[in-house]
Amino acid sequence: MNFMKDYLQNDFDMNDYEDIKKKFAIKVPENFNFAYDIVDRYAKLAPQKQAMLWVSKKDEARHFTFKEMSENSNRCANFLTSLGIKKGDAVMLILRRRWEFWPILLALHKIGAVAVPATNQLLAKDIEYRTNAAEIKLIISVDENHLIKEVEKAMPASKTVRNLVMVKEDNEAEPSMEWIDFKSEFEKSSTEFERPSGEANTQNSDIMLRYFTSGTSGYPKMVQHNFTYPLGHITTAKFWQNVIDDGLHLSIAETGWAKAMWGKLYGQWICGTSIFVYDMMSFKPAAVLRQIEKHKVTTFCAPPTVYRYLVRTDLSKYDLSSLKYCVTAGEALNAEVYNKFYEMTGMKMFEGYGQTETTILAGNFPGMEPKPGSMGKPAPGYNLEIVDSEGKKCSPGETGSIILRFDGTPPTGVFSGYYKDEELTQKAFKNGIYHTGDTAYSDEDGYIWFVGRDDDLIKSTGYRISPFEVESVFQQHPKVLECAVTGIPDKHRGQAVKATVVLTKGTEPTEELRLEMLNFVKERTASYKHPRVIEFVDELPKTISGKIRRVEIRENDK
Repeated sequence: MNFMKDYLQNDFDMNDYEDIKKKFAIKVPENFNFAYDIVDRYAKLAPQKQAMLWVSKKDEARHFTFKEMSENSNRCANFLTSLGIKKGDAVMLILRRRWEFWPILLALHKIGAVAVPATNQLLAKDIEYRTNAAEIKLIISVDENHLIKEVEKAMPASKTVRNLVMVKEDNEAEPSMEWIDFKSEFEKSSTEFERPSGEANTQNSDIMLRYFTSGTSGYPKMVQHNFTYPLGHITTAKFWQNVIDDGLHLSIAETGWAKAMWGKLYGQWICGTSIFVYDMMSFKPAAVLRQIEKHKVTTFCAPPTVYRYLVRTDLSKYDLSSLKYCVTAGEALNAEVYNKFYEMTGMKMFEGYGQTETTILAGNFPGMEPKPGSMGKPAPGYNLEIVDSEGKKCSPGETGSIILRFDGTPPTGVFSGYYKDEELTQKAFKNGIYHTGDTAYSDEDGYIWFVGRDDDLIKSTGYRISPFEVESVFQQHPKVLECAVTGIPDKHRGQAVKATVVLTKGTEPTEELRLEMLNFVKERTASYKHPRVIEFVDELPKTISGKIRRVEIRENDK
């Protein structure tokens, strides 16, 4: 049982990309609220349908039905309103992958409050910035000792926070400030919560979710999504991840990141699949593979970095026969990783592309044969184009900017703007077009190939060089774990190509290895892309979400 077709305007062949692309359109009802219209509806019509299988960091499994999820969200809504949380208030959730995240998030939707998920990797200065920028009224955090201390250090300068709530698991934390115990308040709260009416009820245009981007430069932007946003993820879940009704979907994402909304909630539940959540403290390939094998995960999504680790593991030790579909997004996929995974498992990876500001914008969809390294074709429901500096559509092979054209209101799934930054919002939506800030090119078959962020392009002797293209070649070398390619000043070329390389464990950074890698790349790519400098480092500078900060490398090279 699922509700997907209730929100599609037309019938089409579910296995034909061209038919899907031609006829796909979202039907948005008035005052749609995911918590009431999806979760509570399941609770009424299919109360025992599994919503989530959650496994703790101690490997203890717990099943949640939609009836339980509905009742738990009502308990949370009653608790939150008792603290004075009302429609429009912003609440920060720092809950890792704890099961409490889901009913709390649903409760915020029911109240009409704004959920602001955040990662447990934040430090005091990050928390202080976010609480003030987003006007946070309440923080709900898991009881990790270091995290509690960072929250408390941020409180003197956090002007709007009224209460702190702790979700205890191991009683690890030793707080010095007053925290409300979530569990005790949750357990004594009623399982009944009446949907608000009148002005207290939510409207489609109301903001329900605010995410801080992980920005590779400057302060994070605050991306806002309204109450129609979950419907945009029908495309993400059904036509890219290919989730199965009553299946079990695993997305490797912590709840502090927008990718959790892509793979751990909205589209999956609308399309009828259960979500699998493993509250791991850190990614360990063997542990994840054991969970997939034990619990019979049917669809799987992870960034290319995870697959890079998986193909370095002996996958023959695990029974992965339950897996029907594997997808990847978050960064460009290296063809070497794709081919190795296919060789080891017989499964093809289906790449996709999108942003915190959107749902999936391009991908490998039903009826398409994936090309290793390509992010596929424009997603159903989106008029995606690659254009030159004058706004004209690029020819195949010509690199340009990725934009989204729309007539009037942005399509369902696209963000409502940047909070408290009208200038940046206007720039992003200039002339009725959403400018992604990313560059790509398409081939003769219409497949799109990611090039990079506008700011990351290297301009050398008149050529525009994609960092990813050169990084992909380095990634084929058996002694390279990670690589970041940037441009450095060069008086003859304008910019020269530099590679910053992290070697595999146990490999020594020698001059002989440097020359070996230079020759390795020269044999596999055009001469204008050849690196002039290779620097070996222990680690690459990254954002909290794990994206490489090439801007930091460039700044250090000035």
